[in-house]
Amino acid sequence: MDPQQRAALILRDKDKVWHPYTQMSSYRQGADPLLIVSAQGARLHEADGRTIIDGNSSWWTSLLGHNHPRLVATLAQQASRLCHVALGGMTHEPAVEFAEAFAAVCPPGLSHVFFSDNGSTAVEAALKMATQFWQQQSQNFPQKHEFLALKSAFHGETLGATALGDVGAFQVPLAGARRATTHLTSPADDWERSLHELEQQLRTRADHIAALVIEPLIQGAGGMKMYEPSYLKEARLLTSHHDVLLIVDEVFTGYGRTGQFWACDHAAITPDILCSAKGLSGGILPFAATVTTDRVFEAFLGERSRAFMYGHTFCGNPLGAAVAREVLRVYQDEQILLGTVERAQLISASIARLAERPHVHNARSLGMCGAVNLGQGGDYLSDVGWRVYQKALSRGAYLRPLGDVVYVAPPLNIPISDLHELLSVFESSVAEVLDEQPGD
Repeated sequence: MDPQQRAALILRDKDKVWHPYTQMSSYRQGADPLLIVSAQGARLHEADGRTIIDGNSSWWTSLLGHNHPRLVATLAQQASRLCHVALGGMTHEPAVEFAEAFAAVCPPGLSHVFFSDNGSTAVEAALKMATQFWQQQSQNFPQKHEFLALKSAFHGETLGATALGDVGAFQVPLAGARRATTHLTSPADDWERSLHELEQQLRTRADHIAALVIEPLIQGAGGMKMYEPSYLKEARLLTSHHDVLLIVDEVFTGYGRTGQFWACDHAAITPDILCSAKGLSGGILPFAATVTTDRVFEAFLGERSRAFMYGHTFCGNPLGAAVAREVLRVYQDEQILLGTVERAQLISASIARLAERPHVHNARSLGMCGAVNLGQGGDYLSDVGWRVYQKALSRGAYLRPLGDVVYVAPPLNIPISDLHELLSVFESSVAEVLDEQPGD
């Protein structure tokens, strides 16, 4: 694409496209966005001829890299037979095959799969399940409709999922429309205090609480805050003891990001409900799943009025289901988790080097994710991370920040040579921004 064509397309974009998480006035006035024409593996190809390493897996979805040939072939094959049919009163082979394969890799005891479109809807389904579950017990619990979540949480953008969140930039505009949620201290900030608050809430208010909802081990959009698996163990014990459901949001952490297939696997726990999306379909299509135990599922059996009256038009669509099934085959055939061991060590070493620099705070890594704070963390509107973003982009890497938190979360199978290059760009970009800080 020649420069004139590129410029014209960007002008058309600015005229009609409303971008997410973007102040459109400044975007329309001065932004020069990336214009991606193709992608392969860990690399994005810009219309101007540049090749850029995708350090964030395109919002954490392309865990097998972009356009994995087996996933593209599966998509084409399925599209030639059946693109879509409603899942209401009908079924199809891709949905059945994926549900079976997905349940087989879930923590033991999770066996009933409800499909939706994305992480937000997967969590929204879980909230509705939990609420209705308690209404339909033999001893009715009409007051059990509140939720516990963690400070710095992010669980999606639908209204119910938004209420669980605690990232100010997302919450403030909708403060008047949020459902009842109590936010506990994040275990990443104070493990003992968080556990004490959880125990106190459950001991005194369990008859009002439908579920505890948590991102296991890494709180993603809240600033890549990380905590120990022991918290998951204690949370599972406490919720079970007080008969409160445990919902884990593995939308970001699942499918190997933390080094285990599920973050829950680090603690060897089984939640009552697990939510999955993003890497579930290899970054190819919107597709999500909410999976439950027998106990939760069986609460919806019986009279028609007990049915779970919820669904999305494209839930369980054949294209997404076929691709998601192939994703699991690729994980097995290409030994994706085994390959993350060496890559995770490289990320950890990079983060350790950054930790030695002045003005770098809370350097941490887990599996295929590494992050540092260039402020105190949690300031989503800070521009310091965006300065690192611009430096990295000039060096050939896409590293979209979380305010003053900068991080890497590349595809799990990123070629080792690409990972070395990405981490070099990451470190040098952070160093350059810090060297430019006043008084340094």
